Amino acid sequence: MRKADIANEIFEKVGVSKKEAADIVELILNLLKSVLQKGESVKIAGFGNFMVRSKGARKGRNPRTGQEIGITPRRVVTFRPSQVFKKYVNQ
Repeated sequence: MRKADIANEIFEKVGVSKKEAADIVELILNLLKSVLQKGESVKIAGFGNFMVRSKGARKGRNPRTGQEIGITPRRVVTFRPSQVFKKYVNQ
């Protein structure tokens, strides 16, 4: 499913125009991105948590050559589904 598919579902079920539905999806995604960029977590009840985690510098290995390389520290986004969501997916 893509962004356009989500907007189309909103258009069909809510009754707003396709442009308004696309704007709503874009607004929500931009809001999530800006909150995560600040390092805060996003908790959606019944769905799950999006969290930003910091990973430190570490040594890695090029799988093709076997040469050791340094991996720089960075931040990554992780998602932990809620128990309700896990049960729904596994039905």
